[in-house]
Amino acid sequence: MAERALELMCERASSRVTFGRELAANANIEDWIAEARIQLEMARLLSLQTAWLMGTVGNKQARTEIAVIKVAVPRIALEIVDRAIQVHGAAGVTEDFPLAASYAHLRTLRLADGPDEVHMRTIARRELQRYQVESATV
Repeated sequence: MAERALELMCERASSRVTFGRELAANANIEDWIAEARIQLEMARLLSLQTAWLMGTVGNKQARTEIAVIKVAVPRIALEIVDRAIQVHGAAGVTEDFPLAASYAHLRTLRLADGPDEVHMRTIARRELQRYQVESATV
């Protein structure tokens, strides 16, 4: 969904003219496009690393990385879709584009396997465990 939203954002930014110039000529739109590509690649790499860990050390040992994925990827996708909607203006929330439906699905995904706060708590506890062990041995 995020990749498709980025495609739609680029197409719209390149074809839509406002105030005598393409939307793509605006620095903030360029920044949104660049950030979207960066975020997508980070999410893919994080997913690949997590999958590799799950396959090599097992799901229990990859628990933190799994929780990170469950928070990071839907957030990233939602942000990209949101910016694509912004570039489309009011058209972005119509049925003419899949963006509004994507936004609704992604927002739901952030709750499907537990809210972000549950996963954030898992991540924080695992991080803090490392320091509790270190301080206990000192």
